[in-house]
Amino acid sequence: MRIGIFGTGGMADALGTQWARAGHELRVAGRRTGGWREVAAFADVLLLAVPAAAIGEVLAKAGPLAGKVLVDCTNDPALTGTPVASRIVTEAHVVKAFNLAHVDVWRTPPPGLAVPLCGDDPAALEVVSTLVRDIGCTPIRAGGLDRAALLEATAAFVIPLWLAGEDARSILAPAG
Repeated sequence: MRIGIFGTGGMADALGTQWARAGHELRVAGRRTGGWREVAAFADVLLLAVPAAAIGEVLAKAGPLAGKVLVDCTNDPALTGTPVASRIVTEAHVVKAFNLAHVDVWRTPPPGLAVPLCGDDPAALEVVSTLVRDIGCTPIRAGGLDRAALLEATAAFVIPLWLAGEDARSILAPAG
């Protein structure tokens, strides 16, 4: 699959490295490198891995994205009350994914780690499910894009617990 990555930070590096190992072809655009339009034209799937405040500018520079799958892994540390996913204005098929774990988890994801996906387009969800499986994780369809705000709020809650050394999984009762 041809994957374009918008961003050159930790999430872009961690997920891009995993996908390159899985045999995907990658191109990257960033603040210093530019090339937003070229990367968008190349890619079937785009990873949006830029600061929340830069999303509008990046998408404007990328040009038309009709028919593309746009994976939104961003979180807004300011928790402005307006979810990142709802600030994305594009004709691409947006899927919220990969935002629940700290960047260090994506460098070597534990086998079977569940990755919730929120999106409205079934074909886009299937493409992102493939990318999740390609890094050894398990995709979980978590509803439409309107539920992405719940993923963002959950990330704001669980990532600091993880950073503090807590096992965030322990707050959920085991199934069955």
